[in-house]
Amino acid sequence: MNAAPRILAVLNDLLASAEAGERGALWHLAESGRELDANLVRLPAGAEVGEHQEDVLDVLLVVLEGRGSVRTAGGAEVLELLPSTTLWLPRTSRRALAAGPDGLTYLTVHRRRPGLAIKPASGASQGGEGPCMLDRVCPECGRLSQDPSPVFCSRCGERFPER
Repeated sequence: MNAAPRILAVLNDLLASAEAGERGALWHLAESGRELDANLVRLPAGAEVGEHQEDVLDVLLVVLEGRGSVRTAGGAEVLELLPSTTLWLPRTSRRALAAGPDGLTYLTVHRRRPGLAIKPASGASQGGEGPCMLDRVCPECGRLSQDPSPVFCSRCGERFPER
């Protein structure tokens, strides 16, 4: 059976209906059986997604509203983000995002990650990730951060709780 194309969201409508101060993931692709992930993210004025690196996935970022910047590894280069800017974030690239004075709203699209699973280590009867990593799980979207001390989620932009 072939899947049929369908409209999942009208981004302008989502943005118009969002509360003025609403931040983080305003929408995400949630259809079962999909091979892509997409997130509509809003950062308020001056907010940042701290420097991080995505080791597995390339990410496409499309600016919808506002302005901001992307700082590359160690601040080597600053790229300006304006409405309709399309940015490729190749896997293994280090970057940090900062919203401008009017905030920044963007759509990210990337290949879907397999779900997190706890599996026994090879040859062991028990295994998995220790509970000490729970502070690295985003409270908004559930993504496990590769950063040992995350400040903002690289998927949805949500701030991690203070430690």
